[in-house]
Amino acid sequence: MQIDQPYTVIDLDVLLKAYELMRTAEAMAEVYETHKDRSSKYVHATSRGHEAIQIALGLHLLPQDYVAPYYRDDALLLGIGMEPYELMLQLFAKKDDPFSAGRTYYGHPSLNRDGFPKIPHQSSATGMQAIPSTGVAQGVQYLEGQNLVSFEEGQSPVVVCSIGDGAMTEGEVAEALQMAALHRYPILYLVQDNSWGISAQASEMYAQNAIEYARGFKGIETRDINGSDFFACYDTLEEVISTIRKERRPFLVRARVPLLNHHTSGVRKEWYRDDLEEDKTEDPMVHLHVSLRDMGIKEEVLEGVKEKVMEKVEADFEKAFQAEDPNPEDLFDHQFAPTPITEEAGERAPEGASEIVMVDAALHAVNKVLKEHPEALLYGQDVGGTLGGVFREAALLAEKYGDKRVFNTPIQEGYIIGSTVGMSIAGCKPIVEIQFADYIWPGINQLYAEVSRSYYLSNGKWPVQSVIRVPIGAYGSGGPFHSSSVESAILTIKGVKVVYPSNAADMKGLFRAAFYDPNPVIMFEHKGLYWGKVPGSKEARTLEPSDDYVIPLGQARIYQAADESAVENGESCLVVTYGMGVHWARNASKAFPGQVEILDLRTLEPLDWDAILEGVARHGKVLVLTEECLKNSFAESLAGRISYHCFTQLDAPVFTFGAENLPAIPLNSTLEAAMLPNADKVQEVLDQLLGY
Repeated sequence: MQIDQPYTVIDLDVLLKAYELMRTAEAMAEVYETHKDRSSKYVHATSRGHEAIQIALGLHLLPQDYVAPYYRDDALLLGIGMEPYELMLQLFAKKDDPFSAGRTYYGHPSLNRDGFPKIPHQSSATGMQAIPSTGVAQGVQYLEGQNLVSFEEGQSPVVVCSIGDGAMTEGEVAEALQMAALHRYPILYLVQDNSWGISAQASEMYAQNAIEYARGFKGIETRDINGSDFFACYDTLEEVISTIRKERRPFLVRARVPLLNHHTSGVRKEWYRDDLEEDKTEDPMVHLHVSLRDMGIKEEVLEGVKEKVMEKVEADFEKAFQAEDPNPEDLFDHQFAPTPITEEAGERAPEGASEIVMVDAALHAVNKVLKEHPEALLYGQDVGGTLGGVFREAALLAEKYGDKRVFNTPIQEGYIIGSTVGMSIAGCKPIVEIQFADYIWPGINQLYAEVSRSYYLSNGKWPVQSVIRVPIGAYGSGGPFHSSSVESAILTIKGVKVVYPSNAADMKGLFRAAFYDPNPVIMFEHKGLYWGKVPGSKEARTLEPSDDYVIPLGQARIYQAADESAVENGESCLVVTYGMGVHWARNASKAFPGQVEILDLRTLEPLDWDAILEGVARHGKVLVLTEECLKNSFAESLAGRISYHCFTQLDAPVFTFGAENLPAIPLNSTLEAAMLPNADKVQEVLDQLLGY
């Protein structure tokens, strides 16, 4: 192998340290293979063939840096100072696994430890780390630009996204590169190119390598190196990382490496590889060994390192294997980070307050937190500039706070949602917007794999504080792509809170609570309630609460109480609903004076189950009302839960009502009206329910 550049600039101590770490990574792979009856209980991958570039990177990182490894990066973890024993605790999914406490795979680290670079939670989905790590770089840039953090010259943090060549074809990688290039974030994309996916080779996966691809993103500088040559790796990364620290701009480095071990322990190299002998000639361990020997390091010294390392790795393996497993009760730890908002506070209807529409309540709430918290910022499609959102929900905020705090993004919902992981980790408080609920689907990957699982799978190290605003619902013939209700799909994603206000006061109080909640919160905001112009929705307008008004998430409200006489005579019923359903129920109930109690859930996750139980016990007759298509919906699920838990208290079947079960809401206003619930339809259902 040709050495790409002179190695005399690298201190011998660094080379010997790198050699020891390479031998450690090699020994770990060998021990895992020797004891595969134990090590392969859970799937793992190792760094064999990739060690030079990974260790070179690890040796350059500082405690203020951030790094997003991928699943083959155990040598990188050794390079930042992790011990083999710690990595093996994850190999065996042990209780003291420092990354996840036994919850996730080997090589999926998350670290928030003094003296070490910070590592966000890592999912297994290839390429997914590109957006959260770019979000970290975005957050770092923002905090620096607002003078909220400072570092000595040349010591500013660098963010590294480590990724494989196959993952570069993911669409979300393009979103990340676009934002990094557009805004010049201080990030290094390190592409370890071994020319394999699992069994797919480079010629089957992409039309151009990562360097050629990155040239399409103006502003990302690139380097292409032999990843088997430690000297080239170390020198190139030293130059690139030093430049990022000083000039605060993005780079992409492609390191060409061999894959010398199995893809994973479950997909073994001998099943499909025909290039193993060729790859062995590029073994970075062999080349560093030869180079050190040529520099005058005696063979017995190098062999001594190998023997010492193997002895340690064998001992660590046995120790980790014998370590304690998690307890069953540990399963329930870290579902949500504790929130500081546990009681309603402030004034809901202050004396002398003016009436306000819901969209202005949202606007005023956002304005207040931006004013109070310089680490808060708002971004999404069309929320910046002079427009301030297609519903004017962010009107004049960009003008007031500047385009570094309130700004437009490209049309890329994956980035908008997934970047909040990195922004939160960096210390920002992002408020983002998906323009219509119909367009949330490109962001579901990030919401599911990264946003919702970060706190749980990092064992409580990395909660994601983000508010994701989503205008939702049918209004004014919006048609099939601007009218959908999607809450049932989102509610299947655990680890995310879901809020759905029905009026201006709740909008303001719930938004403030969502902002202070350390967990990800989806705020569904019904477009038809924004201005209270839809017939029958005037009550979405309320007196404006005080600026400090907060409503704890998970606390329902009796929007309308039934008369006690109707309850005592068994002539009442409970409507459990939210959003526009509150107003349909309110208007429908006028035909049954005093008989209909309306419970506005306000928050769908966490759900105020106690309030539902109390209401069912009080009335014995229940309607669960939704705007969604009813079949397989949250409403049907809730009705089933009520039927199971409250069976002896019910005087009638639990009724449900929602939209017709069709693929989309038609554009034509007559067809739209035929599909959706309304007050008249709800009145008919209430008549049936009260007749039991």
